Amino acid sequence: MPSSPKLFYARPSSYSRRSTVLNLFILIGISGFIFGFVAISRQALGYKCKYSKPLSVSVTWDTSSSSGSISSSSTEGQKRYKVMGFVGIQTGFGSSGRRLALRQTWFPSDHHGLQRLEESTGLVFRFVIGRTSDKSKMSALRKEVAEYDDFVLLDIEEEYSKLPYKTLAFFKAAYALYDSDFYVKADDDIYLRPDRLSLLLAKERPHSQTYLGCMKKGPVFTDPKLKWYEPLAHLLGKEYFLHAYGPIYALSADVVSSLVALKNNSFRMFSNEDVTIGSWMLAMNVNFEHNQKLCAAECTPSSIAVWDIPKCSGLCNPEKKMLELHRKDICSKSSTLPSDDNV
Repeated sequence: MPSSPKLFYARPSSYSRRSTVLNLFILIGISGFIFGFVAISRQALGYKCKYSKPLSVSVTWDTSSSSGSISSSSTEGQKRYKVMGFVGIQTGFGSSGRRLALRQTWFPSDHHGLQRLEESTGLVFRFVIGRTSDKSKMSALRKEVAEYDDFVLLDIEEEYSKLPYKTLAFFKAAYALYDSDFYVKADDDIYLRPDRLSLLLAKERPHSQTYLGCMKKGPVFTDPKLKWYEPLAHLLGKEYFLHAYGPIYALSADVVSSLVALKNNSFRMFSNEDVTIGSWMLAMNVNFEHNQKLCAAECTPSSIAVWDIPKCSGLCNPEKKMLELHRKDICSKSSTLPSDDNV
């Protein structure tokens, strides 16, 4: 009777076990090397886990509601970020050169640099721009947003004649995104010292409703055709009102919350944005705080914003002048001095 076949089960030898363990260690080592290389490479390129979410955001000014609310998919279900100040750098489609000059000077061009600036000052900085029907310009903007990711995009037409509407939309959007002590409107053609602006905004103030800027007197009659009437109006005692120069000014949180609550078209829009805001502040009876350091004609140890006043509303040749100022130590590297006065 034939014997049944015998079944043999191979036992792994000690050499095979050692080989398996060795291969496992090699695999772990290679994986660790790849992971470390990728992590170092991403850090060198400026990537941070903190920035997994984009900084740029699109917001819509809903004109169908009575108060003009802000809607954005990025803000739904999220609480507002708490900061000391939100600085919106107003810019346009013809200002790509200005933005480039800013990113080469006081406005960091990378996330890591922007994070350091925001952490050291308590201020958030974003470019603010509307939309246009020009497809090529919108395409260029999308590319710039993808490269730098430092925008707030307003769903409102970007036109010089509609700057008052854009400004109101900006304050409403900024208030929806950030729980800030101050909201700062600044133009893209001024040289700014963020550290000194931070000190100015951090000061204790007796008034919760504050309108802060470099103030000037403006006539009630803003129509150029009525310029001849200004001397006569002054002699007759016609009331003039103060308002801040347009290149930079700040509104406290209480003031902006009142603007957000305004019904659309409840206040008059003037042709000039700075005059419009000034007239609203007069109507709201807020505290006007004048500070000459916000309209300095040259860099000094205490200047906050530098522009070519009164020759230009901003720097006359910002793309060139911005770089020239930044190369001066008095502009970019001088010590930050406390801002104790408003003169």
